[in-house]
Amino acid sequence: MSVKTIDNAQRILVLGSSSSYRRTLLERLGLPFEVAAPNIDERVTARETLASAAQRLAEAKACAVAVAYRNALVIGCDQIANCEGAPLGKPVTRERAIAQLTQMSGRTVVFHTALALVDSASGRCGRRLVDVSSTFRRLTRDEIVAYVDREQPFDCAGSVRSEALGIALFEKITSDDPTALIGLPLIALTELLRAEGVAVLLRNSGFAPARNTLS
Repeated sequence: MSVKTIDNAQRILVLGSSSSYRRTLLERLGLPFEVAAPNIDERVTARETLASAAQRLAEAKACAVAVAYRNALVIGCDQIANCEGAPLGKPVTRERAIAQLTQMSGRTVVFHTALALVDSASGRCGRRLVDVSSTFRRLTRDEIVAYVDREQPFDCAGSVRSEALGIALFEKITSDDPTALIGLPLIALTELLRAEGVAVLLRNSGFAPARNTLS
C-alpha cells in the first residue's frame, strides 16, 4: 500500500478488514469510510491466551493498514471462538465447518471479539475486548449438515453466521454488545470514536468522503 495524501484538516476513517460482515455493520453508523485489507500473520502462538491473541491481532491489523495513511483513524478487529480452550477460526471448507459445529454442539463457546482504533497521525491506539458467551443447542448431524449446506459459513469464525440462519444453532447468547458476535462491536467502537472527538450521532463527523471500497 502506498501512502495516501489527504488534507490534514480532515481525517479519513478506514476499516482495516476485508470482511463484508464488518463493512455492513460499520455502514450502520452512517460515517464515510474506506476499506483496506491488512496483510498479517494471524496465527495464535502457544504463549498467549485466546483473548489476548484476538486483541493482539486486532491491533496488528489496524497498525498494518495505518502505515499507508497520514491522517486516519483505522479500525482493526479480530474474532476467535474459544471452545473450552480450543481456538476455532474460519473453517474454509465444508468438512471443517461440520467438524467445528459438531465440536460445539451442546457446549458454551466464548467468542472473543477484539477491537483496535489507531490514529495514524499520533500512533495512539484505543482497545476494547468484547466477549460473547454462546451456548449451543445439542445439534443432530442432519441439522449441522443442513445448516452448513444452506449457509456455507466458511468465512465465519466457528462456522457461525448469527445474523442469518445461524441464530437457530443457539440455546442462549450473553453479551454486552449484540453486534460483537457478527464481528464488529459497534457499542465499543462508538465509545472509541467519541474518545477521538468523533460525534457519531451528528451529521458532520469531520471525516473526508470515502474514495474507495477496498485497497
